[in-house]
Amino acid sequence: MTPDLSHLLARLPGDPNIVQPVIALGIAVLFYAAAWALGRALAPRVARRLPPVSDILAGHVRAILRHGIAALLLPLPLAFFPVGSLAHLVIGTILGGAVALLAIHILRGLAIPRWAVAPLALILFIFIVSGSGGGIAPVGDMLDRIGVDLGKRRITLLGLLSIAATCVALFAAVRLANRLIGRSIQRADGFDPTQKLLAQKLAAIAVVVAAFFVGVDMLAIDLTAFAVFSGAFGLAIGFGLQKTVGNLIAGIILLMDRSIKPGDVIVVGDSFGWVNKIGVRAVSVITRDGKEHLIPNENLMTQEVENWSYSDRNVRVRIPVGIAYDSDLQLAQQLMLQAALDSPRVLRDPQPNVWLTAFGESRVDHEILVWISDPEGGVGNVKSDVLGRVWQLFRDNNIAIPYPQRVIHQAPDTRQS
Repeated sequence: MTPDLSHLLARLPGDPNIVQPVIALGIAVLFYAAAWALGRALAPRVARRLPPVSDILAGHVRAILRHGIAALLLPLPLAFFPVGSLAHLVIGTILGGAVALLAIHILRGLAIPRWAVAPLALILFIFIVSGSGGGIAPVGDMLDRIGVDLGKRRITLLGLLSIAATCVALFAAVRLANRLIGRSIQRADGFDPTQKLLAQKLAAIAVVVAAFFVGVDMLAIDLTAFAVFSGAFGLAIGFGLQKTVGNLIAGIILLMDRSIKPGDVIVVGDSFGWVNKIGVRAVSVITRDGKEHLIPNENLMTQEVENWSYSDRNVRVRIPVGIAYDSDLQLAQQLMLQAALDSPRVLRDPQPNVWLTAFGESRVDHEILVWISDPEGGVGNVKSDVLGRVWQLFRDNNIAIPYPQRVIHQAPDTRQS
C-alpha cells in the first residue's frame, strides 16, 4: 500500500479495524455489481461472435462472464489494503468466492458432476483466502501434515486434493477440447459424414493421450515406479480386455474403409435397421420397432452383413400376387403396375415392373417389382400399401384372387352286406 493511501486511511474517523473492513466490503460489492452489469451486457455479444463456445457452455455464459470479470476487477482494490489486515481478508474472501463460482460454472457447463467440481472449487477458494489472510504456506503445511504412511510413501490430504483437482481440471479440458474439435470437424466442408466421425474418434484419442502425459508431468509421477504394474496391466489387456480393444480397432477400421456408415440400412443376423451411431465398442442399429440393437464392432468385421445402402440407397422390393386362371391376364398386370405407380414411396426411376413367375395349382403367380430409396422407412409398409391398392383395383375390375380348394370324393362301399 502506498504511503499516501496509508495516510488517507489513517485519517478516517472511527476504529480502523471496523471502518476499513466496511469500506473494503463496500468497494467489493461495488466492483461485483459492475461485473454483474458487464456480464449481462456482454453475454449476447459473446453468443453471437463465439457460437461454438456459447453452445458448449449453454446456460452458463452469463454467469461465467459475471464471475470472471469480478475475478479480474477485485485484485485492484485488494492492493489498496495491507496484506494480513481484516479489510484485505474481506476482499480476498469475495475474490475467492468469485474464482470458485467461475470454476463451478465452467465445469458444470461441460457437464462435469457436482461431486467432481467441489474439490477444485474448494481448493481455489481456500488458497485465495489463505493468501489474503497472510500467506498460503501455513495452509499448505497444515494439509501436508494430515496423512498416512504406506510403506515408503506418505499420502497426505494436500496430495489427494491436488490429484483430485488436477484430474477434474484435465477431464474438463479434455471434454472442452473434444467438443470444440468435434464442432470444428462437423463444420468442415471437405469431409463426408464418415470421415468426420473418424476424425472425431482419432482426435478424441489424441486428446486423452495428451491429457494423460500432461497429468503425469503436473503430478510429478515417476513412471518407472509403475513398471511392474504396467506389465501386469498390459497382460490384463491381452487376456481380459482383448475383446474391448478388438472392438475399438474394428470400429476404427469400419470408419476407415467406409463399409458401414451412419445412416446405412443393414441386416446382421436377425437385426434389421439403420445405423444410428458407430461407437467405440458397438454399432447402434435402430429397428423399425424402435428398438436399439448394440452390435459389437468385431461382429460386423467377422460376420456376413447385408448393407442395403452401401453403394446405392435404392432397394428393390418383391411383392407376390396370384390371380385366377379365368381372369384377364393383361388387364390384371396393368392394374398391378398401376397400383405400384400410385404408391407414394415407389420410385418412378427405376420404374416398377410386373413378372409372371409360375402357373400354380389354382392361380397364376406374379411378382410386382418396385424400387424404394428410403429403406430405413421400412419394407413391409410398402408391400401393404401396394397390395391394398391391388385389392381395390381387382375388385373394381372383376379380377379374382383365388384361394386353395379341395374336393373330397367318397369311395364307394365295397363291403358285402
